[in-house]
Amino acid sequence: MTTAELLADALGRIRQVVHEATDGLTAEQLAYRPTPMANSIAWLIWHLTRIQDDHIAEVAGVEQTWTAGGWARRFDLPFDDAAHGYGQGPDEVAAARVKTAELLTGYHDAVYQHSLTYVETLTDDDLDRIVDKNWDPPVTLGVRLVSVVSDDFQHAGQAAYLRGLILTR
Repeated sequence: MTTAELLADALGRIRQVVHEATDGLTAEQLAYRPTPMANSIAWLIWHLTRIQDDHIAEVAGVEQTWTAGGWARRFDLPFDDAAHGYGQGPDEVAAARVKTAELLTGYHDAVYQHSLTYVETLTDDDLDRIVDKNWDPPVTLGVRLVSVVSDDFQHAGQAAYLRGLILTR
C-alpha cells in the first residue's frame, strides 16, 4: 500500500461515517444538542469538513472548497468565511444549523474529492516537507495529514454516537 492509498482509504472511511451519521436526519435532529454545552451533528460534521478543507487546501496551495465551490453561501452560517469551528463556544455551535443532511454530505463529498485529488499525488518523500513553522518542532506534511485524519475520525465518531442518542430518545 502506498502513502496515497493509505490516506485515500482513511479519508474514505471518514466519509462513510459522515454519511451514516447524517443519513435521513431532519434539520432539527441535526441541530440537537443533549446539553447546552454539547456539540450537534450539524456542527460536528461542518467542523470536521471545514478542518479537512482548510488544512488540505493550505498544504496543496489552493483555495478552499468552502469558498471556491460556493458552499459558504449555501450554508449561510453567521460566521466569517474563514471560520472552521476551532475555538467556537456553545453559542456558535447552536448557530450552526443546516436545512438538510444532504447539504452537509454534499460539502463533505466535495472536500473529500478535492482531498483525494491532492493525496493521490503524494509519495513517502513528500511527508517530511515542513508545512508549518509556527510550532516547535515545525509541522511536517505527514504530521498535518495525520492530525486531519485523527480529528475527523474523532468528530465523525461523536456524530455517530449522537445519532444513536437521537434515534433512541
